[in-house]
Amino acid sequence: MGNCVSLTATRGAPSLSASKASRKLSPIEAHPFHLPSPLPSFPPGGQFAKGSIDLGGLEVRQVSTFSSVWATHGGGPDDLGATFFRPSSLPAGFSPLGYYAQSNNRPLFGWLLVGRDIGSGGDVALAKPSDYTLLWSSESSSNLKQDGHGYFWLPTPPDGYRAVGLVVTGSPEKPPLDEVRCVRSDLTEEVENDEYIWSTDGFNVNASRPAVRGITAAGVPVGSFLAQANNGMVTKLACLKNSASNFTNAMPNLNQVEALMQAYAPKIYFHSDEEFLPSSVNWFFGNGALLYQRENQSNPSTPIEPDGSNLPQGESNDGAYWIDLPAEDDRKDKAKKGDISSTKVYLHVKPMLGATFTDMAIWIFYPFNGPARAKVSFINIKLGKIGGHVGDWEHMTLRISNFTGELRRVYFSEHSAGSWEEASQVEWDGATNKPVGYASLHGHAMYARPGLVLQGNAKLGIGIRNDTDKGSSVDSGESWEVVGAEYLGVEAPPWVNYMREWGPKISYDIWKELKRVERLLPGRLKKSLESIIRSLPDEVLGEEGPTGPKEKSNWAMDEK
Repeated sequence: MGNCVSLTATRGAPSLSASKASRKLSPIEAHPFHLPSPLPSFPPGGQFAKGSIDLGGLEVRQVSTFSSVWATHGGGPDDLGATFFRPSSLPAGFSPLGYYAQSNNRPLFGWLLVGRDIGSGGDVALAKPSDYTLLWSSESSSNLKQDGHGYFWLPTPPDGYRAVGLVVTGSPEKPPLDEVRCVRSDLTEEVENDEYIWSTDGFNVNASRPAVRGITAAGVPVGSFLAQANNGMVTKLACLKNSASNFTNAMPNLNQVEALMQAYAPKIYFHSDEEFLPSSVNWFFGNGALLYQRENQSNPSTPIEPDGSNLPQGESNDGAYWIDLPAEDDRKDKAKKGDISSTKVYLHVKPMLGATFTDMAIWIFYPFNGPARAKVSFINIKLGKIGGHVGDWEHMTLRISNFTGELRRVYFSEHSAGSWEEASQVEWDGATNKPVGYASLHGHAMYARPGLVLQGNAKLGIGIRNDTDKGSSVDSGESWEVVGAEYLGVEAPPWVNYMREWGPKISYDIWKELKRVERLLPGRLKKSLESIIRSLPDEVLGEEGPTGPKEKSNWAMDEK
C-alpha cells in the first residue's frame, strides 16, 4: 500500500520497506525530519516517556511509521500539495484509529495514536466500523497533479461509538472493516480544525485538535485530520478523552523537568541595537522598583522587597495597584536598561491535550518595553513615546510528547498573540536540540527567524516594525526557576500571585503623539499610518501596563 517511511529510523536516513517501491519517493518521504541530537535519558518516576498512556480503559501509543497512500503535487501551502499516510508497523495488539496527512512544504514529522482495549468488563473501548461512506474522491479533478487517485472514507461507527479518523485509499473499493477502529462515545470529546493542510475544488483538509484545550481539559488529539467536501456531507469525527482517574500520571516529575530543560532550553537572541534588555524579577525589585496604591494618596509608593513578599496577592486586576520604575532619574535609567547578566527565565509546566503533552512555558521579564518604530512605504520613523511602557513579559512554549519525551512544537509569543512552529521548522542552536528564538527590537516579541516582521499591512509595506537579529543572547537553560506546576504542587514565589499591572497606565495622549510623528510623512501616508495604529492591540501601543504570567489566559488554557 505504497512506500513505508519510519520516523524512528537512524538520524538522517529514512527506513524503507524491502518491497519494491511503487513510485519515486517525494521529498517529504525521502527526507523525514529528526531532532538534531538523540533524545535524552530521563530520570525514573511515573509514566512519562514510557511509550504508552492509559486513558481510562483505553491504552494508546504514539506511532511515527507510515505507508504513503496518495499524494498531490499542487494546492496547499506553497502550492506543493500534500501526502496522505496509513500507520504501519503497529505494536502488537494495537489498532489504527485514523490516517495521517501533511503538507508537502516541509519534511515529514508526524504521529498518530493507535489504541487497544485494556478495560475490565462492560462495553469494549474499541469497535470496528459497520460500514464506510465515500466522502470525496479525486477522480473528477482532472487538472490536479496527483499520484493516481485518492478516495476519502468516513467510518460508520456502531451505536454507542464514534469515528475519530478518516481512511484514504488509492482505489474505489471500500476499505476492510478492520482497517480502523471506532471509539466508545464516553471516551471521546469534540474536535475542531487546526492548521490548514490542503484543498482543491471545494474539498478542504485540516489537522484536528480538541475543541476545548487547557490544563484540566480532557480532549486528546489522535494526530489524524479533518476533511470537508462541498457536497453537503458532514464529517462527524471526534477526538479521544483522557478519563483516567490519575489524569496526570504521564506528566514529568521535577527531575524529569530538569532533564527536559537540559535538552531543550531555548537560546534567545536580542537585537544588536537593543537598549532595553531583560533581567531577573529579583534584580528589578532590588534596584528600586516601586509599588503604587491608588487609594493611599498620602504615601502612594512603597519599595518592593527583592523577593516580592510585600506585593498584594491574588484577587484580580482591579487597578488598585501597579508597579513602576524607581523615582530617581539615575536609578530609573539603570532599571530601564535591564541587566542581562542577572536574567533568569521562569517556567510554568502544565498538562495539555488531555495530559498527553507537557507544555513548558518559558517566561522572560524585561523592566522596560521600548518605544515603537514604524515603516510607512519607504520611510522608517520613530513613534515617539508610543509603545513604551514599564514591565514586559514575553515567552516561548515547548510542547513535549509525554509518550516519548520528544519536543514536537515551539510557540513564539508575539505581543497579544503568537504562532506555533513545528519542530521541523525551527532553527536549532548548532547540533543541539535547543531551539532558537529572536526577541524583536524594543517590543521583545518572539520570532522563530531573524529579519523584519511588519505588524500591520505587510503587502503595502505599512506597519509597526519588529526587527530581529543575532545580537547578545541568553541560554535559558543556565538560569531558570519553576514558578508554576500545579499538578506537582509547586509553591510559586509571591510575585507570581501578584495579579495587578506591572507598569502604570501611560500619562500622555497617544493621538497627540501620533500627530507629532505624522508631520514627517507625505499627506497620502498619514491616514494609512493612523489606520494601522488604530488596529493594534494595547500590548503594542503600551496604553496599559502589562499583567504578569498568571493573569494571562494561557496560564490555564492553550496558547492563542
